[in-house]
Amino acid sequence: MSIGNSPSDDRPSVGRALAQARVESGLSVDEVSTATRVRVPIVQAIEQDDFSRCGGDVYARGHIRSLARAVGLDPEPLIERYDAEHGAPAATVTVPPVYQADRGKIRSTEPRRPNWTAAMVAAIVAVVGFVGYTAFSGGNNGKSTAGASTTPSATRTTPTHTPQSNGVPSPPQPTNSAIAAAPPGKVTVKVTAAGGISWIQATDSNGKQLYQDSLHKGQSMTWTDDKKIKLIIGNAGAVQLFVNGKDLGAAGNDGQVVRLTYTPGDPTQG
Repeated sequence: MSIGNSPSDDRPSVGRALAQARVESGLSVDEVSTATRVRVPIVQAIEQDDFSRCGGDVYARGHIRSLARAVGLDPEPLIERYDAEHGAPAATVTVPPVYQADRGKIRSTEPRRPNWTAAMVAAIVAVVGFVGYTAFSGGNNGKSTAGASTTPSATRTTPTHTPQSNGVPSPPQPTNSAIAAAPPGKVTVKVTAAGGISWIQATDSNGKQLYQDSLHKGQSMTWTDDKKIKLIIGNAGAVQLFVNGKDLGAAGNDGQVVRLTYTPGDPTQG
């Protein structure tokens, strides 16, 4: 299947718009595939307006949304354009009424009767429990047993999952500049996805890749190197930067792709 431009519509097709935005963002097909987890052959097919590899309209819409966000486009106009060319109205499911053949009428549903047996069992259990509690309390003459104390309940905080890398994941609590303080003679960079999802690539001074994946809202990553850390950030407006002990604020604007380099000392863009 392919989306062509109608004679009266000079807007680029869905695939062409995604391809142009990717090139303008400086991203390769492999980088977009890594950021969105959409396989390379499917990305290439979509950019050629071939949606046959997507497995249906639902998956095609999902892929379009993911690719659009990765290259800094608003996905909704692309989805509307796709629907105009390929979308079909959702099927309406009609539930037939229950019909009694012998009476020729719609059968009314009688309300369920309360389960009195279950209620009686519950009441008996409650009475027995109350009697037992009263007897136990009476044996202590209304006083607490020696050594008894009230223990506060602990609340478990489920840690946020972050992708595996040789960076150091940390909880999203950028409360002050000391979070990303660097040891003397080193550079430390912390990125926090404070405003939404963003694709991040980080490399050290030797060109070794430290991280390449999407960072979801609330997740953070921190890296330290002796000389230099280079970043490519796919959705700069969603990312908060902390470099060498200083809060630099947002890395850029929403949907903007930025390339940054930081070295020891005062944070400066290379």
